[in-house]
Amino acid sequence: QVQLAESGGGLVQPGGSLRLSCAASGFTLDRGVIGWFRQAPGKEREGVSFIKTSRNMRYYADSVKGRFTISRDNDNNTVYLQMNSLTAEDTAVYYCAANRRPGGGYIGPLSNYYDYWGQGTQVTVSS
Repeated sequence: QVQLAESGGGLVQPGGSLRLSCAASGFTLDRGVIGWFRQAPGKEREGVSFIKTSRNMRYYADSVKGRFTISRDNDNNTVYLQMNSLTAEDTAVYYCAANRRPGGGYIGPLSNYYDYWGQGTQVTVSS
């Protein structure tokens, strides 16, 4: 069974940083697409950042470009999201999501493209 285990959320002041982790099991991370969505109360789910290392592909939402960085550790089968210069608008539940066997060159924020989802981790940015 494919499972995604998230960690790293918490409370941080505006301008601060957090690093989220998503440990994947049941498939080889290097062969899939994996990344992060987020959802705040009253807002639609937003695709944040995704990675497909087999094709050197990265995606970042305009709202996080220049502030967030996605990376992975193949040895630990884990993907990370480094979040810097955080603002109150970054407050949300962050979900790890993966497509185990992508069939084409797509990478991006379409929710139905992703087969597996983590339980979510809360990020709160407040002074």
